Amino acid sequence: MIRLRKIYAGLFLLASLAANAQTFSLKQAVDYAITHQVQVKNSQIDLQNASAKINEIKAMGLPQVNGSFSLTNNLILQRMFIPAKIFNPAAAEGELIAAKFGVENSGFANVGLSQLVFDGTYLLGLKASSVYKDLSVKSLTQSKQQVAENVTKAYYGILVNEKRIGLLRLNVARLDTLLKETRALNQQGFVEKIDVQRLDVQANNLRTELENIHRLQELSITLLKFQMGYPMEEPIVISETLEKVELTTFNKNAVGEFSYANRIEYSILQTQESLAELDLKSIKSGYLPRLMLNANYGYNAGANAFSDLMSKQWFDNSAITMSLQIPIFDGYSKKYKAVQSANNLQKVRQSYGLLKSSIDMQRSQASITLKNALESMKEQKANLDLANEISRVTRVKYQQGVGSNLEVLNAESSIKESQANYFTALYNALIAKVEVEKANGTLYID
Repeated sequence: MIRLRKIYAGLFLLASLAANAQTFSLKQAVDYAITHQVQVKNSQIDLQNASAKINEIKAMGLPQVNGSFSLTNNLILQRMFIPAKIFNPAAAEGELIAAKFGVENSGFANVGLSQLVFDGTYLLGLKASSVYKDLSVKSLTQSKQQVAENVTKAYYGILVNEKRIGLLRLNVARLDTLLKETRALNQQGFVEKIDVQRLDVQANNLRTELENIHRLQELSITLLKFQMGYPMEEPIVISETLEKVELTTFNKNAVGEFSYANRIEYSILQTQESLAELDLKSIKSGYLPRLMLNANYGYNAGANAFSDLMSKQWFDNSAITMSLQIPIFDGYSKKYKAVQSANNLQKVRQSYGLLKSSIDMQRSQASITLKNALESMKEQKANLDLANEISRVTRVKYQQGVGSNLEVLNAESSIKESQANYFTALYNALIAKVEVEKANGTLYID
């Protein structure tokens, strides 16, 4: 009884906390996780980076403007060697003069513009960045699906434990009633003391199991909070019950029209194929010429004294250059890069068959597992109903004095075993349901 008081006190505390707790249906729990789970947040950051990468590549095709300003002090002027006869006709043949050219201080200011006119790799890189962004979007969807799967399984675990706790409470209450009646019969001399002791042991075992399930439920709630990205210190309440999960109806509709495109893995592979194709084209476009336009405008000045530099006249200069870079021979570098890229593309295309076979196997396995789980759940439910009926009959016989205490204990043990088997089968059926939805690509649709 002390243990029961502790359990009920704990339940009262949980109820008081639940009054201020946030309530979640399964869909609300999944939606909350999609917003708060770190895995999804990181995928969203990757998507932002992909968008920024597109703009970065676009920027390479826009005019590039740079300005520069420099002041130079020539500590030792470089000498130029010129024939001495230029200044002195009488100089010996071959005589050279080491003359200084330049000034000790010089200044330079310039603004330059560079514009990419044509570059095949740039155009393909811009297209590839858009495909890469599409890949990031699909990776985000994949993260959401994984989070939805984890949250759904954790949610179902709590539902099963709640149902199990409810039945265990009924078991404890029923056994306590029987124990009280047996004690009364013992006091009247109709049953032996050992009958009371046996029931007492059974009741203690049930209370211990109930405590264990309560602790397991606390762990299950902690797991759900973790999968949702929900604050661990905050209370949480789930609003759904097992009765709302229509497993039988789901099983009838589990096998229907299916498209491989429903699976995010297949869609990601298609995007990877597009990226591999663009990579190969980009390497081949490296054989095309590259056209650049450059323009600059600047000023320069010079003086022997640094203090005179700013007062001297600055002379402007300007130039426009159109340059065409034509690749002629690169030691077959691009050739071998193209071979590697083509091989990678072939590997991606060969992966379609393997992925389709894997998806087919997953769908078949999940469907069979669900059917077996539902059949097992149906059988275990029938066994549980039968165990309850046997227990009821043995209690009536015992109360009427035509049955034994051992029969009652065996019947209670059968109920306990049948309940454990039923809830195991029920949980397996729920998980199998999730696996079927995952295999069909319908678990979470963004």
